[in-house]
Amino acid sequence: MTNEASGEKFDLIAIGRACIDLNATEYNRPMEETMTFTKYVGGSPANIAIGSAKLGLKTGFIGKIADDQHGRFIRNYMAKAGIDVSGMVVDQEGHKTGLAFTEIKSPDECSILMYRDDVADLYLKPDEVNEDYIRRADLLVVSGTALAQSPSREAVLKAVHLAKKNGVEIVFELDYRPYTWKSAEETAVYYALVAEQADIVIGTRDEYDIMENAVGGSNERTTEALFKHTPRIVVIKHGVEGSYAYTREGGTYRAQAYKTKVLKTFGAGDSYASAFLYALAQGKGLETALKYGSASASIVVSRHSSSDAMPGVEEIEALIADQPVLHS
Repeated sequence: MTNEASGEKFDLIAIGRACIDLNATEYNRPMEETMTFTKYVGGSPANIAIGSAKLGLKTGFIGKIADDQHGRFIRNYMAKAGIDVSGMVVDQEGHKTGLAFTEIKSPDECSILMYRDDVADLYLKPDEVNEDYIRRADLLVVSGTALAQSPSREAVLKAVHLAKKNGVEIVFELDYRPYTWKSAEETAVYYALVAEQADIVIGTRDEYDIMENAVGGSNERTTEALFKHTPRIVVIKHGVEGSYAYTREGGTYRAQAYKTKVLKTFGAGDSYASAFLYALAQGKGLETALKYGSASASIVVSRHSSSDAMPGVEEIEALIADQPVLHS
């Protein structure tokens, strides 16, 4: 029985893209010389849903998948991962599944080659977003990339409106991908529109600069602007320097990054978000949530995939216990 039929509550519903990652099986060489790739489910909101489900949260997903072999692979994988897929819509207009080929030249030098033309996930329509489904969630996780094009943009804005109407907290994961946007000005407009309505905003320092259409922005300026609106928590990640969480009440928390043997640089943000939100959902508090996010990110960058690599609670807690971090 699905949650759609039973009316069960979700801890989290993610909305946005689910696509295919094809990660280089051969490391330490350019893509021109890479001959084999391993297929995984990818896409930031799909990865966050997968990571959250692996941690034990009741998770749902809203998105559009292609009516092809890749679309069926995505749906089957996510269902097996314990995610409710009744909010997924199968495209009937011939749009295809997005593909991401990854290059792993070295732990510091990775790149992603995206095929995002005419992809199904950006054709999710507003009338395919169901209010009854959203009202069952405690959290709605919105991905920035889903705002890049219509009709997905309007579908997400509708989901945000329905979440606010029904008392569902909104998490905005900035998830900036430059190749899906037409201009910096357009990106800044829609990012600010959703960020100001969100309860929790999560992103890298660079992504906040994109949202502000500025260079060299500061955490202080970002939080001052956002706390004039709805957000109550703003998380700003600074890579190896760690991450910060700020609260509307004036609290500041910091987590250092955990040491790990890095294989690749991608996937960290999605694993961070899923573990951070898991800890908050468990009532563990912001300080601990930052630890969970940082530890989960460190685990995923040491592994080949993003979705398959999502750690369980025991792995995260073992790393935290093994490497105590300082907060300020």
